[in-house]
Amino acid sequence: MAVPTQGATAQEDAGWSPELSMRYRAVSGTAISPDGSRVAFVVREPLMEGQKSEYLSHIWMTDANGSRPTQWTRGDASAGAPQFSPDGAWLSFTTSRDGEGENGGQVWALPLAGGEARQLTEAEGSVGTYRWSPDGTRIAFLMRDPATAEEKKATEEKRDVILVDRNYKFSHLYVAAIDPESDGPAAPVRLTAGDFHITGFSWAPDGGRLAFSHQADPRINTGRLSGDVSTTSVPDAAEIAEILAARDDVGDAEEEDDPAAVGEVAPLVIGAGIERSPHWSPDGERIAYVSTGNQPEPIGLADIYVMPAAGGEARRLETPNRSASVLGWSGDSSELLLLESLGTRRHVLAVPVDGGETRFISYGDGVVGSVSLTDDASGMAFTYQTPEEPWDVFVSPTNGYAPSRVSDLHADVPMPQMGRTSLVSWTSTEGFQIEGLLTYPVGYEEGERVPLILNVHGGPGGVFSQSFTGAPAAYMLQYFAQEGFAILRPNPRGSTGYGKDFRYANFQDWGYGDFRDLMSGVDHVIEMGVADPDRLLLMGWSYGGYMTSWAVTQTDRFVAASMGAGLPNLISMTTTTDIQDYLVGHMGVEFWDDYERYERHSAMYHIANVVTPTQVIHGAEDLRVPFTQGQEFYRALDRRGVPTEMVVYPRTPHGPREPKFVMDVSERILAWFRKHLDSDAVTAADGGR
Repeated sequence: MAVPTQGATAQEDAGWSPELSMRYRAVSGTAISPDGSRVAFVVREPLMEGQKSEYLSHIWMTDANGSRPTQWTRGDASAGAPQFSPDGAWLSFTTSRDGEGENGGQVWALPLAGGEARQLTEAEGSVGTYRWSPDGTRIAFLMRDPATAEEKKATEEKRDVILVDRNYKFSHLYVAAIDPESDGPAAPVRLTAGDFHITGFSWAPDGGRLAFSHQADPRINTGRLSGDVSTTSVPDAAEIAEILAARDDVGDAEEEDDPAAVGEVAPLVIGAGIERSPHWSPDGERIAYVSTGNQPEPIGLADIYVMPAAGGEARRLETPNRSASVLGWSGDSSELLLLESLGTRRHVLAVPVDGGETRFISYGDGVVGSVSLTDDASGMAFTYQTPEEPWDVFVSPTNGYAPSRVSDLHADVPMPQMGRTSLVSWTSTEGFQIEGLLTYPVGYEEGERVPLILNVHGGPGGVFSQSFTGAPAAYMLQYFAQEGFAILRPNPRGSTGYGKDFRYANFQDWGYGDFRDLMSGVDHVIEMGVADPDRLLLMGWSYGGYMTSWAVTQTDRFVAASMGAGLPNLISMTTTTDIQDYLVGHMGVEFWDDYERYERHSAMYHIANVVTPTQVIHGAEDLRVPFTQGQEFYRALDRRGVPTEMVVYPRTPHGPREPKFVMDVSERILAWFRKHLDSDAVTAADGGR
């Protein structure tokens, strides 16, 4: 399934570049058929010719032995969210195609026996998450409340005033009956209504109910404060037909904007903790879900709980990192299959629900992702990558790991010589054991001292994992390695993948202990004989941008720095971001109760110390770390006479989304670094790799 490439040899000889990395196409999801015989997956590629700077996604399918790879969807409209119908006869997906985009994406399906695609749903708004019923007669889905007639009129007449934190559009459950003999799409009926926002759901095995998680409103910050699990009844296909017929009898003239909800809702898990992601067991006896426990945990906690489906006491299951996501149940309902970060790796594990040791389904170096399970969970499809190997799609039994690659996404993409990546570790202050990934320059020879880029991840609960270092991203790692730089990517205290205590270790301590972890890592690479202590550079995005702003106020060891979407002022950040309680959770107190604490941890209040030339990069439409955060730091640096520049990407939220902008970031950072390094020394000692 490789795409022929002209000039591949020339590009390979030229080495790594942002243009080359963009040719490594992402896989954004897998689906494995109920019997495990076929695998579908979504391939995303950038479109960058002329005026285009966007991504197009389409669905491919292959047999489970890797034969007959075929692109199943085509056209100018992206397709995603592939699922097989329970009988394995259809491949469904979401798309806005053939002029049907007025109401947003709908569910479509292709018959595996051959034939044209068919639209399955006809909803007023765009279909979100969807799931087939166990018997294949219905599809349940989430949809945001559509605009009312009055709201549409106000928009047309330019009266569409925005009232902040008012008039929410909630996500609710709908269900449509699927008739395999019909050529037309099915109208849905509404299951839930009210002032709550549904975030996920799961079918009961008998198809009579859905378990769903919900929070008080759609705001991302609210998801850190509220979350419960409830159930609703679901009409069968015949009952859905009766409901629609009765609605038609009312007539269009009397039809309301918002048809009445027909589901009978009952609470299942309520309380102060935050619950989400319910999964009903195949035997119908239990429901698993993710929870923070008996209170909100803004810093981050995702424990797995299991409780009787009829209600009762819940049991917490132990996982190594206490931050897992549920993939599904084993066929006999005895185990939960989970995906969890484990240091710099990510793997699938199985946890017995009635006690017993955790079983690692996948293992070894690298990163497993986009996991889908067969009907009985005996097999799985997934993506796998390592620092030196780009992602491809694999299949394996879940009992006896035997990964087999079923795709060859990058057969015709050049693979120049790479800068190798090693896992390194060191002891920081207070005895913290810190891990990091060190990528060497391309062609590095032992004993060379080279310029070192300290790259800090976001979060702070992010993690640098063993993913492909040639991937297209804001930071093109192999591009920097090609240009003679080593890159250190540490996982300081506060990172995920190392358990709850490590993740909470920077509580009320941003910029202090974690900064020592970072700098002790830099010193470690210097002691290894790799980094030149006179040519140290710094870059990071989001929390990594925060640490960049902080570091240049605490040390003059860096020759140059690049702050991406950084937050140098924790007070103004708290009053403008859309995740304010995440920040307050880390600080442990509201800023008006302890101004000094916020100021002590904010780079802006130490700005007089900065001498390092610092580039500022920000998205113009960033709500997570608002644009004004970057602007504050840039203006202060400029007024103080510190060398600086500000790069603003229009139409961009919290990180570049358009492929031309993704390609642009690393080139601008490299130009900034070279401007402030002794470029002659870099070229002479490290060039020609």
